[in-house]
Amino acid sequence: MAKINDYYQKKQLMEKLAAELEQLEKDQALKKELDFENKVRDLMKEYDKSPKDVLQILSAIDPSIGGTKADSGAGSRPKRPMKTYKNPHTGEVVKTRGGNHKTLNEWREKYGKEAVQSWQQD
Repeated sequence: MAKINDYYQKKQLMEKLAAELEQLEKDQALKKELDFENKVRDLMKEYDKSPKDVLQILSAIDPSIGGTKADSGAGSRPKRPMKTYKNPHTGEVVKTRGGNHKTLNEWREKYGKEAVQSWQQD
């Protein structure tokens, strides 16, 4: 019986979504947006440009648009400064941008947090 209930629930959901879709298709604002999207896609095809190319062009015009995260770094915080720690007992050097480094954690367990912090170099 569970399958038949599932079937009727999904059928009702489909009918509801079909009605909502029909309402959306009557919306003039949506029609304008879809028309604009089609024209943009046609232009991209005509000039053989990808969406990434278009974003790069737009970000050159308006830097607040920002293309990909890798290119622009928009929305990301600046990199943490590189910290260097030198263990005076072993001479081992650890360079890290974060505090959760495996070797540093081992040193903190063995020598204490304050001692390891004092090993930080400029």
